[in-house]
Amino acid sequence: MATQQLAHGDSAGTILGHPKGLFVLFFAEMWERFSYYGMRALLIFYLTKHWLFSDSDAGIIYGAYTALVYITPVVGGYMADKVLGQRKAVAFGAVLLTLGHFFMAFEGEAAAGNTDNPVIYVFWLALALIIVGSGFLKANISVIVGQLYPRTDVRRDGAYTIFYMGINLGAALGSLLCGYIGETYGWAYGFGLAGIGMLFGLLVFTWGKPMLLGRGEPPKPLAKATEWKMYGIGAALVAICWALIQYQQVVGWLLGVFGLLLVSYVIFTSVTKLDPEDRDRIFAAMFLIITSIIFWALFEQAGSSLNLFTDRHVDRGGVPASTFQSINAIYIILLAPLFATAWTWMGRKGVEPSSPFKFGLGVIQVGLGFLVLVWGASSVGINVPTPVIFIFLIYLLHTTGELCLSPVGLSAMNRLAPAHMASLIMGMWFFASATGNFAAGLIAAATGAEGVGEEAGKQVVLDVYSTVGWVAVAVGIGVLVISPLIKKLMHLDTLTDDEGLAGAAEAGLEAQEAGIRPATRPAE
Repeated sequence: MATQQLAHGDSAGTILGHPKGLFVLFFAEMWERFSYYGMRALLIFYLTKHWLFSDSDAGIIYGAYTALVYITPVVGGYMADKVLGQRKAVAFGAVLLTLGHFFMAFEGEAAAGNTDNPVIYVFWLALALIIVGSGFLKANISVIVGQLYPRTDVRRDGAYTIFYMGINLGAALGSLLCGYIGETYGWAYGFGLAGIGMLFGLLVFTWGKPMLLGRGEPPKPLAKATEWKMYGIGAALVAICWALIQYQQVVGWLLGVFGLLLVSYVIFTSVTKLDPEDRDRIFAAMFLIITSIIFWALFEQAGSSLNLFTDRHVDRGGVPASTFQSINAIYIILLAPLFATAWTWMGRKGVEPSSPFKFGLGVIQVGLGFLVLVWGASSVGINVPTPVIFIFLIYLLHTTGELCLSPVGLSAMNRLAPAHMASLIMGMWFFASATGNFAAGLIAAATGAEGVGEEAGKQVVLDVYSTVGWVAVAVGIGVLVISPLIKKLMHLDTLTDDEGLAGAAEAGLEAQEAGIRPATRPAE
């Protein structure tokens, strides 16, 4: 009987028991991640080796770019919810991303970053297109995954697991292939390959529209004039980002001002309008959000200062440094199922750590990763290339730290926020990620040591890594110590599902607590 039902389900439009639309989204997102991480693996080298920016300037540009990538999904998600619908928003984002990645292939003459070479403005435009395109696509494609299933459908967890594996498969392949091609044959070829990957993603998404079963359509009938107005707003946002990416200090001020206003508003609302238990839960969520900033500021060294360190000071055996950006995604694919099994087993035994405790473990591990690298580099001598095993070790510790913090944080935000503040608190979570990425750029800038020899430059990097490593370990230990208090503020014993959302909570939170990587991370 079960076999007959499965066969009937497949003939009705499913694959392995899931709607065919899931696999359309799988491949569309896989190619998008291929292009994003392929370009990301090369970006810091392109800034320093082609445009000849200093390490400090390149780090700040990189940090501003990744921060903006985390901010724009707020706009893209809002426009999709209110007007465009998720499908049209994803398609628009994919078009912008394809253009952005192809514009990255216009090199121009190698020259200092402040040159009058007009191609530098094409480069800024390429980054702006990728930023805004990510905002429209990343905010909405994972939403369509959920829309393919009823809220109480037991297949939802498996669907997101399949989808997230596509994310990491794309990230791994993009870093390996685009990185190797770009460093071996030329920047234009590496960035061009990333563009081809994004074009494949756009074609898959367009071709597979019928398989989405009408999901992600506009919330109400959409007039052509209104639709094109939305696209005009998107183009205006590209122009704004084109300016911001050239004046990175403005991005820092925007993050600071809006972050202060956002935190003040949440605190005011919590104190004046919520009952004591919900207020406490919001305070617990804000503690986790602030802690996550520290984590991302260190974790996101991967694409900037750690990428440069690997290139300059590691015995790579002739392997291009950018290809090492694939290690994190490969570790995620290998370790996420183990973490899922471990949390489930510990939960059944009643010994699963609390979310705040997991956060502390995550911060400690990201700090230990840097300390292990510093120890490894120092033990062989400052004038000797660092053994490559220590690059694998730092990424291992950073990945296990990520699995303790990132999916758990998403779960905690959903769990702790009352229904009428859920989007606001989730917005704070991603805003914190943007802040962490910008802070990562400042840390990367601190590792720059222009005008000194190679050994002195290496020592500067190791000194910075040692400092941030010990700070992270100390902060992580502090989080472990006060985690019982934060857990008490969460009031888990009196937590109940909002009416009508029990199925969504049960499906979504179990998947996130299981250690599955979120789609919106610029692994989001």
